[in-house]
Amino acid sequence: MTTDYEQPNDAADWPAVDGYDLILPMGSVRSLTRKSEIDNWVYAELDLLRRAHDAGTPLLGICFGGQLLAEALGGSVELAPVTEIGWFEIEAAPGVDNPVGSGPWKEWHHDCFSAPTNAQVLAVNENATQLFRLDTTVGTQFHPEVDVTHITAWLGACDDEYLESSGDSRDQILADIIEYEDHNINQCHAFVDWFLDSVAFPQELSS
Repeated sequence: MTTDYEQPNDAADWPAVDGYDLILPMGSVRSLTRKSEIDNWVYAELDLLRRAHDAGTPLLGICFGGQLLAEALGGSVELAPVTEIGWFEIEAAPGVDNPVGSGPWKEWHHDCFSAPTNAQVLAVNENATQLFRLDTTVGTQFHPEVDVTHITAWLGACDDEYLESSGDSRDQILADIIEYEDHNINQCHAFVDWFLDSVAFPQELSS
């Protein structure tokens, strides 16, 4: 685990997670397709998440966090054929209901995951798997948590060359989150309610 973006492999020990009610792995600028850049901590995190899942601890992984959960539980991560930066609609995977709505949801990723073979894929779009569930573990490729503050901070960490290379405009990205913020806050609340009530702690709701 590292807190210095300029030193991605300068890692501290992961804490013990026994007794946690829920674990929420979040996004990262790092990539599971380049593990050599983060090998001082990423294998330990994959093992930690695998053990937490096996112990029945609810897990919700967002973007890079969803990729971690996919790989930890037998799926895979690869460079995405299409980089998604923007707001994208998602739809139910064949034969299932999409429990979180079509969005649009904020995407910002260059990699994508294949869900574990025994997981249920719940939502997709034409570019990537977007949502999977395995027991009390859920992984997303999209970012339900974002607001103007998040996106402003992310843009502050991006140089113009990076944005130009992906064909994106700093002004447009900021304008989009201003437009979608209220809608996204509401759909994020609904997403979290679904995860807590239907996935993580359904027995508490019914008792």
